[in-house]
Amino acid sequence: MRMNYALANFYYLRILGSTMVVHMRHTKGHTGNRRSHHALKEASFATCADCGAKHLMHRVCMQCGKYRGRIVVDVTKKAVKAAKKAEAKKPVAAAPEPVKKEKAKKVEEKAEKKTTKK
Repeated sequence: MRMNYALANFYYLRILGSTMVVHMRHTKGHTGNRRSHHALKEASFATCADCGAKHLMHRVCMQCGKYRGRIVVDVTKKAVKAAKKAEAKKPVAAAPEPVKKEKAKKVEEKAEKKTTKK
């Protein structure tokens, strides 16, 4: 009986051992060699021929909206749209002062009526 338990335990550990052990380990040098290409490269800028602003290479100039001499983005349309969006986000103006004063007067009148009734 004891032998069967030992045999079963051996096979169980053998199954676990084959899945958990790393057979081919990467050395620090191999890992470093693989990671040597992960570095970020510095962004290269170009100057726009029309307006002289700096922009990323092979991208549209966001100042004038041109790429390789052609208008690609309508900058004025974008500016107008952004202004409208900002205008819509502004909080609604508070109620005018006279309305608040009227409400305050009504509250005072109610308070006076209550005190005179007693």
